[in-house]
Amino acid sequence: MNVCTLRGRACAPKPDYTDSPQHRGGRFRNVVPTPPTGLGKSLKLIWNMLLHKPRTTVPAAPIKLAPLTRAQLLAAPDRSLFRLGHSTVLLKLRGNFWITDPVFAERASPFQWMGPKRFHAPPIALDALPALKGVILSHNHYDHLDKATVLALAERTEHFLTPLGVGDTLIGWGVPAHKVQQLDWWQGTQVDGLRLVATPAQHFSGRGLHDSNATLWASWVVIDDDLRVFFSGDTGYFEGFKAIGERFGPFDVTFMETGAYDPQWPHVHMQPEQSLQAHLDVRGRWMMPIHNGTFDLAMHPWFEPFDRISALAAERGVSLATPVIGERLDLQQPQPGHAWWQQA
Repeated sequence: MNVCTLRGRACAPKPDYTDSPQHRGGRFRNVVPTPPTGLGKSLKLIWNMLLHKPRTTVPAAPIKLAPLTRAQLLAAPDRSLFRLGHSTVLLKLRGNFWITDPVFAERASPFQWMGPKRFHAPPIALDALPALKGVILSHNHYDHLDKATVLALAERTEHFLTPLGVGDTLIGWGVPAHKVQQLDWWQGTQVDGLRLVATPAQHFSGRGLHDSNATLWASWVVIDDDLRVFFSGDTGYFEGFKAIGERFGPFDVTFMETGAYDPQWPHVHMQPEQSLQAHLDVRGRWMMPIHNGTFDLAMHPWFEPFDRISALAAERGVSLATPVIGERLDLQQPQPGHAWWQQA
């Protein structure tokens, strides 16, 4: 007799993802297997992150923000974007609001007393957000999946779209199962005329010591008639970007991971040169660098991703959008922005 029966309740069936091409031996995997880190290398990474970080990984002064109100969001025109920090992006499409990887926590950590702390407050309070049509999640790392934020949004959100397995976590937390839809790579869905497709990424997953790669990771394609945007999630550079571009490009705007990189983890996060190439591979028009400016997750200066990608984009003739956190970006006619990070 199992534990659930002993407690007088029915057990939910254990999720079975063996039909997924990405699932082997009880775990998810990348198309091209990434080399294992190993205990020695892992301990060295932790040692360096704890004891050898330069001071420049954290801003010396408060960074610039554009505060937002619910009234401003409701009055904003359709096809607006508001970057709220790190990989949290709020989209207004077809009169509805969608948000990617919402993290409003003070720390990207399982603990609120230790771990990477925010550089800035969100430009709008969590309880001030309007009702959401959907939440789009890329994977389950703490800087992308925040339990408190998800639970706060659950009553005000109609749909949660996740890669395989991540939705099970949400349901286990108490998000109603009918709101959760889990997709494998290349699977899509339609919500009120909006098409959303989970696409490949090269990364990994895990929130504890024993759940490594137990859930899938993904990038996302969002199609609103003639408007197409791409959300990279977290990823190393891989050939899959070209396949995404061939199937769904060109994209009007890409939200491309550009930050928290390091030579010590080359397979799961991109250097800025690779981020730019990924943007070109998916056939993007405008690029907005994300995964930067909010949490201290690497050894590089906090402003370096912006400086490097700006120089690279200028050199290659790529249109780059760098809105201040909270500033509106017009998805149909993006504006370049300015080097706000140099004034922090």
